[in-house]
Amino acid sequence: MKKLILSVAFVAMGTFAMAQQMQKMQKMDPAQMEQKRMDKLKMMQADLNLTDAQVDQIKMVQDQKMAEMKKNTPQRQAERKAKMDQWQMEQNEYSKEMKQILTPDQYTKWQAQKQTQMQNRGKMMKGKKMTKMQQAN
Repeated sequence: MKKLILSVAFVAMGTFAMAQQMQKMQKMDPAQMEQKRMDKLKMMQADLNLTDAQVDQIKMVQDQKMAEMKKNTPQRQAERKAKMDQWQMEQNEYSKEMKQILTPDQYTKWQAQKQTQMQNRGKMMKGKKMTKMQQAN
């Protein structure tokens, strides 16, 4: 039971992290996004010793991928919302069951511990994300 709850919590945290990252990307100016893309292509060209033809092919593949992602965005958002709603429902049910088992003081303490764990997981996720971003740059 604990593993199930923890795995659901990790999925939720990952979903929140991805949603926040996507919000940052959406706020970015299209010109900035294009500049960032071009900078990455230049780095790839230098690191991998790509020809101009290869760079053009990579641009084409990236354009196709972006078009596909934009097309599938509404579906992914709906799926994400459905998963979050399901997770929220399961968490509410679990919380109700715990409330029946624990005394009021125990339940209050349990909720505080759960909140602290969620905050710590959020900090860990941010730390991991920062490490990954630093490695990418």
